[in-house]
Amino acid sequence: MAPGALALLKTSRWGGAAPELVGEVAFEGGSHPEAIGVALRQLLLDGGCANWPVSIVLADELVRIWQVAPPAGSARLADLEAAAALRFQTLFGEPTGAWRLSAGWDPAQPFLAAALPRHLLALIEQVCAAQRAPIVELVPQFVAGFNQWRAALKAGAWYGLVQQRVLTLGMIDGGAIRAVRATALPEGADLDWLAAHVAREALRLNLAAPARVAVSGHAPAAWSKGATHAPLACHLLGQGQGSGWSDCARLAATGSRP
Repeated sequence: MAPGALALLKTSRWGGAAPELVGEVAFEGGSHPEAIGVALRQLLLDGGCANWPVSIVLADELVRIWQVAPPAGSARLADLEAAAALRFQTLFGEPTGAWRLSAGWDPAQPFLAAALPRHLLALIEQVCAAQRAPIVELVPQFVAGFNQWRAALKAGAWYGLVQQRVLTLGMIDGGAIRAVRATALPEGADLDWLAAHVAREALRLNLAAPARVAVSGHAPAAWSKGATHAPLACHLLGQGQGSGWSDCARLAATGSRP
C-alpha cells in the first residue's frame, strides 16, 4: 500500500511457492485515507479475497518510524509509551492523538517504534471486514523487510532497504537497531557513495562503522560489485524476486518468502 498505488499478491508460508501478482490499481488522491480505502475495496473485490487472511505492508511514506530510549528505571508499559509519545512529538512537532503507536517495547535498551494514521487504519479495517478478509498483519515496509532478513544478517552488519530511490538504513549495534534514517539516493549513487554515507551515519551516532551492509529492495546492482577503495562490502538480498514488477508490487512482496 503506497500513496497513489496498491498491489495485491498471493503468497504462501508453506511449500516455497513464489508470490503471485494478482492485481494492481493506481488512483488519484495520493495518501488521502478515503482514496486509499476506495482503491483497496476495489482491489480486494476484483481479487476475490473473501475469507482469505490479508497481510498489509504500508509504504514508509505513510507511517513514521523512530527510535526511543527508555527512561532510566522504567518498569511499566505506561512509562515506555509516554517516552515514545514524547519522542514522537519532539521529532515530528505534533501530538500522537491522530496516530496509533506500536513498538518493540523494551525497558532495558532503545527500541524501534512506529506510528500509523488512525483514520487510515480504521478505513482499512472497515474495508477488509466488509470483504470478509481478516487482517493478520499490518506493518511498515522497513519493519517487514528487517523481520524477513534479520536472520540472514552477519554479525556487525547494518540493514538497508531501497524503495522508490530512497534508502532506509537501520544502524545495528549489539544485535539491536539503534537508529533508522531515510535518505534519497542521488543519481549515480555507487558503492563509494554508500560507504561514505554509512561512515557519516556511524560518526553521527558515535558507532563503529560496519564492514558490511545487507540491502533488500530495489538497490543499485553496482553496490554488490565492489569498488577500488570503498571500505565496505554490500550484500544484496532477495535479488530477482519480482523481476519486472512495479515498485508497488515489490513493496507488497516485502516480508514474503523469496
